[in-house]
Amino acid sequence: MKPATMPRRRCCAGATTIEFALGLLIFLTFALGIMDFARMLFTWNAAGEVTRYGARYAAVCDDMTKQAEVLAQMQQLLPQIEEIEVQWSRADGVACTPSTCEGVTVGIKDLDYQWISPIAGAVAPLIPMPKFSTYLPREVMRKDPHSGAICP
Repeated sequence: MKPATMPRRRCCAGATTIEFALGLLIFLTFALGIMDFARMLFTWNAAGEVTRYGARYAAVCDDMTKQAEVLAQMQQLLPQIEEIEVQWSRADGVACTPSTCEGVTVGIKDLDYQWISPIAGAVAPLIPMPKFSTYLPREVMRKDPHSGAICP
């Protein structure tokens, strides 16, 4: 063993640890950012699917007065939803009754995305997502032969 190599290793051991810690910090920041972005895309896709499901539920089961039931069904799939709007319509724009409505539009209002990564969460704590809405034509309410389990 050479005497010159022993002191050299001792003087550089702390520098390697610090370099590793800094590199790990940068790597984890990028990894958490990528996972958070993927989670945001998942939430975006889920919101679109939930509006489709809510419109389907409203078109088959709703009697135009139970918007809370549609919201409850949608919150089972995406709990972040706090407020929706359900609009029944006719092609001519006249107010409609359950027997004369031709379709329903269900939309999510004020859906915000919450970051979980610490750096992005400090910079932009909430990201407002666009309004999601889906229109479906009305079916025979509560009598859909293809879906016996959708209505409670």
